Amino acid sequence: MAVDTEVLATSDVVDILNDLLETSRDGEYGFRTCAEEVKSAEMKRVFNERASSCAQGASELSQLIATLGGKPADGGTATGAMHRGWVHAKGMVGANSDLSMLEECERGEDAAVARYRKALKQNLPADVRAVVERQAQGAQRNHDQIKLLRDQERARS
Repeated sequence: MAVDTEVLATSDVVDILNDLLETSRDGEYGFRTCAEEVKSAEMKRVFNERASSCAQGASELSQLIATLGGKPADGGTATGAMHRGWVHAKGMVGANSDLSMLEECERGEDAAVARYRKALKQNLPADVRAVVERQAQGAQRNHDQIKLLRDQERARS
C-alpha cells in the first residue's frame, strides 16, 4: 500500500495521534492490571515498568496533540477496557498465573503494534512521524520482551 504524497490535514493528524494516545493508555492500564494480578515480584516489576513506559508515551502524545491545537482523548479504548475486564475475571477465578498474564499482555501489545503500523502508513508531518516511529519501536520492544518472558514461562511449565 503506497503512502499518499500529500501531508494530512492537522485534524487528521490529531485523530491519528488520539488513536495512538488511547492505545498508549490501554497499554498503561493493561500492564498495571496484570501487575495487580500476578504474585511474582519480578513480573510485577516488569509490568509496572512497561506501564510507566506507556504512560510516558501517552504524555508525549498528549503534548504533541495540544501543540497541534487538538484536544487529547480522555481515556483508552472500549476494547482495551473489555480486555482489562477479562484479565480481572481470570484473576477472580484463579487463572491469573504469570503465563496467563504474559499471554494477555502479549495480545494487547499485538494490537498496539498493529495500530502504530497503521498510523505509519499515513503521510504524517516529519516531526510527528519521528515521534510515532520512535514510539512504534517502543511498542515493538514491549511486545518482544513480553513474548520472550512468555516463552520462558512456557518452558518452565
